[in-house]
Amino acid sequence: MDRYDGFREFVHARQQSLVRTAYLLTGDAHLAEDLLQSVLVKVAGHWPKLLKQGNPEAYTRKALINQYISWRRRIRKEFPSADPPEHGHSHDDSTVNRIVLCQALARLTPKQRAVIVLRFYEDRSERETADLLGCSLGTVKSQTHHALGRLRVLAPELAHLLDEVKPQEVNR
Repeated sequence: MDRYDGFREFVHARQQSLVRTAYLLTGDAHLAEDLLQSVLVKVAGHWPKLLKQGNPEAYTRKALINQYISWRRRIRKEFPSADPPEHGHSHDDSTVNRIVLCQALARLTPKQRAVIVLRFYEDRSERETADLLGCSLGTVKSQTHHALGRLRVLAPELAHLLDEVKPQEVNR
């Protein structure tokens, strides 16, 4: 039996979802691939143990978030905050909203961004988010509250979309 039995299948089955999460965290396709690759190298090293524990995806997602936060701490650089580029052709509202939202997300703290990605893009519960981030339920609630408030300030043109997030959705 090979020590990496099942690892290739795991990566093949979960790669799209993991790279999407990495992209939402980093805001850059190439950085997302680098982030995921560095995490998968670590996961491969722990693969037999992760198989015994029974939830390698949870470990991988937590490692992805922790590695992203670690990268941001080390780099300590501010992402550009330019307005969406003006083009000669028009974009539909959803395209402009995505661009503005990506730029606003890039200006959140790493933990706030991780909370928003997990809660609203991956539709995780507060408990799941707390477990993945290794923090308390109260921290998830406060980070979500502060992140949504910051997004309202950073992207007031999206406030109508953020207002659709009901308090019970934030606190579920």
